[in-house]
Amino acid sequence: MTQKTPQTMKPATAAKKLGIYLPAAPAEFQENPVSREALNELMTNPPQWLQDLRQNGPHPRPIVAQKLNVSISGLARAGITEALTTAEIEALMADRPEWLQAERASMAAVRAEEKRIKEQQAKP
Repeated sequence: MTQKTPQTMKPATAAKKLGIYLPAAPAEFQENPVSREALNELMTNPPQWLQDLRQNGPHPRPIVAQKLNVSISGLARAGITEALTTAEIEALMADRPEWLQAERASMAAVRAEEKRIKEQQAKP
């Protein structure tokens, strides 16, 4: 009887599932495949490096967009293509540049329309 090999994923996939920016992760994480078991362990018992990355960044663009309450496309339109740290995100929130205000308003309008459509479809 052959022994099952554990299911593994690329470091980029694991980083995406963990919500972290891969280039900021330790080299050992970046260079080796991650098993599902190891990923589950990282999710339930995050080591200090993972806690620090999640708290301080740099954060990947989907997380930056979520924290700023804008779309990823909105970040691209504003010229933000790199990962940002928590401090940089907080500075943007405090400064409230014009592009951020416009993108947040756009995102709010999209969400309101999605909610309206969902409610309309729920009606008999």
